Amino acid sequence: MNLEPVDIIVFFSYCLLIIGIGLFVSRRKKGELQTSKDYFLANKSLPWWAIGSSLIASNISAEQFIGMSGSGFAIGLGIATYEWMAAATLLVVAKFFLPIFIKKDIYTMPQFLEVRFDTRVRTSLAIFWILLYVFVNLTSVLYLSALALKVIMGVDLIYGIIALAVFSAVYSIYGGLKAVAWTDVVQVVFLIGGGLVTTYLAVTAVGGGNGLFAGFARLYEEAPQKFDMILSQDHPSYKFLPGISVLVGGMWIANLNYWGCNQYIIQRALAAKSLKEAQRGLSFAAYLKILLPLIIVIPGIAAFVLDADLNKSDDAYPWLLNNFVPVGLKGLAFAALIAAAVSSLSSMINSTSTIFTLDLYKNYFNKDASEKNLVTTGRIVSAIALFIAVLVAPQLASLDQAFQFIQDYTGYISPAIVAIFLFGLFWKKATANAALGAAIVAIPVSLALSYFFPEMPFLDRMGAAFLVLSVVIIGISLYEGKGDSEKAIEIDKSLFHTGTAFNVSAIGILGILAFLYAMFW
Repeated sequence: MNLEPVDIIVFFSYCLLIIGIGLFVSRRKKGELQTSKDYFLANKSLPWWAIGSSLIASNISAEQFIGMSGSGFAIGLGIATYEWMAAATLLVVAKFFLPIFIKKDIYTMPQFLEVRFDTRVRTSLAIFWILLYVFVNLTSVLYLSALALKVIMGVDLIYGIIALAVFSAVYSIYGGLKAVAWTDVVQVVFLIGGGLVTTYLAVTAVGGGNGLFAGFARLYEEAPQKFDMILSQDHPSYKFLPGISVLVGGMWIANLNYWGCNQYIIQRALAAKSLKEAQRGLSFAAYLKILLPLIIVIPGIAAFVLDADLNKSDDAYPWLLNNFVPVGLKGLAFAALIAAAVSSLSSMINSTSTIFTLDLYKNYFNKDASEKNLVTTGRIVSAIALFIAVLVAPQLASLDQAFQFIQDYTGYISPAIVAIFLFGLFWKKATANAALGAAIVAIPVSLALSYFFPEMPFLDRMGAAFLVLSVVIIGISLYEGKGDSEKAIEIDKSLFHTGTAFNVSAIGILGILAFLYAMFW
């Protein structure tokens, strides 16, 4: 994609805007101390719309524009189930997880594990999450986003990695979560706005210039097979989207792990002004998740109908940008890609430093650390984590499928994390030894399922692993026979009471999802 001077002006204006906002919201009065609550949880001051925007900006990265549009080209609308099922998951997390986390004044997910279980569980999972964020999440987002820039712009991979790292570091390391969240509000506007522009131009091109609705009608007429949400067993992509089990099986494990137990996602909700604001923020994010397939999947189907001559399906989005997005708007579309990448990186950096500082450093290295010391440590850890990721990211080029690398690594442990949290939240007899045992056998269980059932779809394997690990937790807890744990969460119906605004929005979300799945079954 060749950017004209006006596109470059648009893009660099965006960069300056984001850096300016990040530094502006991070400013402090002379002599005013920045506390750990300020740095890691934005002083618990985020409103619902900032929470929802930041969740989506953190979730969507540049490679999803490329990868999910490619999946739209190859598979069709079925890949949108990742987005639409996430919308339903956000409601579950908002209603049943958040009230407990906020009541317990939780800052980090490992902290909750100590509150419910013990220090061993907290520390072991904290170390796991730090390694995951640095060596899998940060590195993969850097690599895949830089790869997207290389495909679209021809930017050398290593320069793309360094540029993305520096851009995200400029404001996020200094300002903490407040800078990340408030810049995300702007970035999600670019992300969705730039994405909608590309979708509009691609779909109207399909309609032969007769308008958006004519374009959608022709999409469905020309490629009805691309609008199946539930794939049959003989579909070539069934192993990735295994039929009805995407609705009732392992997809729930992947989503509950990501949206309910993942520090760099849930941290936004923990930084809310109140529980009510947090729940409204998650419902707002759910509406945005319903919208996202229009931005990242439909363009791929449009490229298919337009008979795009591609070397591989992942070239669909770059092909559309090159052929249908005019001068000026290319800069906006490019800014959307960068917004997606930088917002994800900033979130992961901040959450990595949060877990290390509050769960490891404060507990093991400096129990009497001052607020200033905690913030300084958070900044240093952020810089180190990003530096390591920059060094490791180019090594992912040796992998055939870097995205599959992420899914496999996280998929081996996520069933255990979900099981530990669900039993910890809602079963009073669950013991610390049972939680630790599930964490220890998680990878062997998943590897055994892969070995003995090699044809089992990835999502089904996650569901099966969750069931096995649930049996492990129940078995060990009952074997210890101690009755209700002294650290069990006390739950009553009033804890899960939600306001009218959330209830109405939740009904709307579920109604839209039911309509979409009924229409494209």
